[in-house]
Amino acid sequence: MNQQRMRTLAGRADDGLGVNSDIGSRLRALYGAIQDEGVPDQLLDLLEKLDNAEQAQSSKLPAQEGE
Repeated sequence: MNQQRMRTLAGRADDGLGVNSDIGSRLRALYGAIQDEGVPDQLLDLLEKLDNAEQAQSSKLPAQEGE
């Protein structure tokens, strides 16, 4: 095993979390990458159509008491 790998493994053992710290850092990196992505136009179009359909449906229903 090379010295870099041994230091990495030793560092993980020292933090008390072992493999969990590696999983956590990978999850944080993945979440950050996803957070930076924009919402696809196709999804935005679908959401707009859903909002329009819900508004049309609610305007057809009689108003219920208390609303």
